[in-house]
Amino acid sequence: MNKSEVELKRYIPIVEAIAQTFGKHCEVILHDLTHPQSSVIYVANGHVTGREVGQPFNHLITQVLLSNKFQNDLVANYKTETIDNKVIKSSTALIRNSIGEVIGALCINFDLTHLEIAKDFFGSFSQLEQDSVKEEVELYGNVLDIVDDLIGKIVDKDRVDDMDRSHKLQLVKFMDEKGVFLIKGAIDKVADLLKVSKVTIYSYLDEIRKNNSD
Repeated sequence: MNKSEVELKRYIPIVEAIAQTFGKHCEVILHDLTHPQSSVIYVANGHVTGREVGQPFNHLITQVLLSNKFQNDLVANYKTETIDNKVIKSSTALIRNSIGEVIGALCINFDLTHLEIAKDFFGSFSQLEQDSVKEEVELYGNVLDIVDDLIGKIVDKDRVDDMDRSHKLQLVKFMDEKGVFLIKGAIDKVADLLKVSKVTIYSYLDEIRKNNSD
């Protein structure tokens, strides 16, 4: 066992602490970079990517040293993929000896595959389809009778002569919120019942929607 390896073995408890904290989907690898062709000296949860002691490093140059995110001897949260198509979130930190020479690296590989499957499942499960609504819908027969009756009940035509502008505006606001004016002919119906012109109803709606946007 060379001097660098002896020094790096001190990091094994840290490797195990990370692996045991984050569970079986978290692989942690300790590299001795003084022996690049067989840099892996310790692996926890090696089943994640299949890494074994005695193997060389893989992504140290391409995704760590050459990364734009490489800073303070660290690149965190870069994406890798295994040969069996696992999606891995990886982080790599370099290890220096007492005189500042890089002698090793600690790599964390977290398997996101199960999370991706869960995300897809919950995304599909929670997806809601929203129907598009036309500006005006034409209704016929009993449905139109029901809507006409509903408008009449909202307006309460027996009291129209006693209503001031504010009261009429509130009624129009309520009907607008409930979608009454999406129905073809509703503006004419409401104008007749409130004893105002269609232009007045349009002005009420403009005022209401402007206030809502403000």
